[in-house]
Amino acid sequence: MDLKQLRYFYTIANEGQITKAAKILHMAQPPLSLSLKNLEEELGVKLFERSGKRLELTQAGRVLYRHVHQLIDLFEDAVQEVREIGEGLRGNLSIGSTKTLFYHLPEKLKTFKDRFPNVTFELLEGDSYYLSKQLIDRTIDLALVRLPLNLDEFSFYMLPKEKYKVAMPEQWAKAFDGAISIFDILEFPLMLLHRINGIGQYEIILDAFHKRGLEPEIICECPDVDMLLGLVAEQIGITIIPENTSMKFHQNKIQLLEIMDASIISESAIIWLKQRYLPKSAQHFLELFFDGEMYD
Repeated sequence: MDLKQLRYFYTIANEGQITKAAKILHMAQPPLSLSLKNLEEELGVKLFERSGKRLELTQAGRVLYRHVHQLIDLFEDAVQEVREIGEGLRGNLSIGSTKTLFYHLPEKLKTFKDRFPNVTFELLEGDSYYLSKQLIDRTIDLALVRLPLNLDEFSFYMLPKEKYKVAMPEQWAKAFDGAISIFDILEFPLMLLHRINGIGQYEIILDAFHKRGLEPEIICECPDVDMLLGLVAEQIGITIIPENTSMKFHQNKIQLLEIMDASIISESAIIWLKQRYLPKSAQHFLELFFDGEMYD
């Protein structure tokens, strides 16, 4: 017994005649009759009895019909779901993001959810090195990361560049008119974002000082931007962060200042593993970003 035999039985039961069922199935009548005969012999019961020109289900036939009906519905649902997953219309999309790049996601996810309402999301936060490892381990599909990062194993799409700005307690910032010199930064205790592994923003910022022969007083290194901003809000020191970093919990206590005599730029990208089939849902999500260059 196989699914084809059961589908033949199901069609005969629906049509009540071998001839009509054969037309629906686009096959000749003799092999359809033979299939029914083989099914009855295998089960050891009669599935139909003749009533005039129609075939009526026996009691055993009605029981089988009920279960086959459920089985065919489940099979068709499975086929439809698999096709929709293949087309990116349903399934699960796993995205990683550094905390300082999360601002890219809400609007994009809203647009994506409107287009593909049956796709669910998993979001993972971490630093760029950690997220790259999650991609290699195939825990996530895509990741928004800050550069520098070894991208040999990844395809990537560059996101817009951002300036670094100084986050300073509101009271201290009153002495400056929205901008500060890199030399004036030396007058304050400095706290910097530092990756758990690898070279990152910490080294980029320090390099801007070292090029001028300067050595800032670094009193804290931390991988979490919210923790650093909490310390800034309590006037423990200042930090230097990408300009679009959210300060929603500290907006009334912290001011962002331009660095007037140093252009420190943050580069970032959305990346995915080269050697992996990218789910169609992830491909659809990437399309929301594509207005620039993609790299393999």
